[in-house]
Amino acid sequence: MATFASQGDLAPKKIKFEKLSANAYAFTAEGDPNTGVIVGDDSVMVIDAQATPLMAREVIKRIRKVTSKPIKYVVLSHYHAVRVLGASAFNAQQVIASDATLGLIRERGKQDMASEIGRFPRLFRGKETIPGLTWPTMVFKQEMTLMMGKLEVRIIHAGRGHTAGDTIVWIPSQKVLFSGDLVEYKAGIYTGDAHLEEWPLTLAKLAALKPRALVPGRGPALKTPAESQKAIKFTQDFVRGLLDSARRGVKAGRSLKEVFKATKRRMDPDYGAYPIYDHCMPFDVSRAYDEASGIAHPRIWTAQRDRDMWKSIA
Repeated sequence: MATFASQGDLAPKKIKFEKLSANAYAFTAEGDPNTGVIVGDDSVMVIDAQATPLMAREVIKRIRKVTSKPIKYVVLSHYHAVRVLGASAFNAQQVIASDATLGLIRERGKQDMASEIGRFPRLFRGKETIPGLTWPTMVFKQEMTLMMGKLEVRIIHAGRGHTAGDTIVWIPSQKVLFSGDLVEYKAGIYTGDAHLEEWPLTLAKLAALKPRALVPGRGPALKTPAESQKAIKFTQDFVRGLLDSARRGVKAGRSLKEVFKATKRRMDPDYGAYPIYDHCMPFDVSRAYDEASGIAHPRIWTAQRDRDMWKSIA
């Protein structure tokens, strides 16, 4: 039976916790899911909660080295299990998500949890500590502003891309952007639940903010305007190339397996050396093939669908 590329990915990753501005920090781990941290005047905000409460404690350990202020807010950039299931460890007063993300948790949160845990065991270390699905306590439609003392923080549903509910966090006074998985850099880009045609347009809105620093969903923290724009373009180029390849294949009447092989030949030279690329690509091409075939609403991934897909492209 074909096994997920990620099931052999067991080596621990080196964690970095870097200060990007007077208030912003990035928790990164060599292509594993990142977490953003904002230390306000009176409290702390965490952006993306890690996959399990056990893994979230690694973030808390770093936070406590720089502040003793209470962790008041957890923001979910989207619904994926690897981003949200560690939220309970922070004991936050509010868990914030877009209304579209809440809808996706209701629609597919349970299936996504089972699917993701099965795909990538290393990213769910301590899965026995997960109390269940993470549900937001505060939901917004398009944009909300929080004042963390005198520090203004904007939470924005910028548009569809990585998922239908993607949320960014923006510190306007310092021009620091936490993009969630709308931007992924020097790592495999996961698009299994994406809206591929819209994603580059959403990224254009992020580029227009002209961030001085950017924390992507995966990959290193970007510490200059030039690096930030480069990371946005890296994601845009991948998404456009992926969808173009799928559209060509569908138009030619090729099978998913054939399109997968052709897309790999096209994308491997530029992206193949990055972490989790081989894991992401079957899911990426499957979604691109669907969108190119006219399936606008991403199909729900289940543990069984995962296995069937891997067998079909092996």
